[in-house]
Amino acid sequence: MISLGQKGQIIEKNKDLIKDPYILEFLGLPDKSFYSESDLEQKLIDKLEHFLLELGNGFTFVARQKRITFDERHFKVDLVFYNRILKCFVLIDLKIGELKHQDIGQMQMYVNYFDREVKLDDENKTIGIILCQDKSESIVRYTLPENNEQIFASKYLTVLPSEKDFIQIIENQ
Repeated sequence: MISLGQKGQIIEKNKDLIKDPYILEFLGLPDKSFYSESDLEQKLIDKLEHFLLELGNGFTFVARQKRITFDERHFKVDLVFYNRILKCFVLIDLKIGELKHQDIGQMQMYVNYFDREVKLDDENKTIGIILCQDKSESIVRYTLPENNEQIFASKYLTVLPSEKDFIQIIENQ
């Protein structure tokens, strides 16, 4: 945090632009409440300007519930953005609760589709972000390849941590 304050954000690789966690307090959802992925998505769309600011620099909105079709099957990517700095599509899949390895596989399919069917030759590889309430670092590590630079799992918080919890988070890092 101190380095970021002194030098600003330095983007050398995709991971440098991906936050973890994202703070979605501006949505007004209570912590640990019961809401659906579509409720979360609707709140994000309603507050798109705030969400773009939370995502970071260079993001532009492309689509919501973007349908992709192959083998006569339809799939929907929750949110599609384009990042002007990275020159690539950024796909976001919203998950309520804990991340599962199947969620990572689903995002890998979306990323592969965009890379093979949507992106232009002069654009960089698609990035996928799975926003979830909780995740196991081991599941992420063992599901993704070791040299992964395309798919990221990030937690989101609907309220800022208490001062006590925030101090503990800083001490643990």
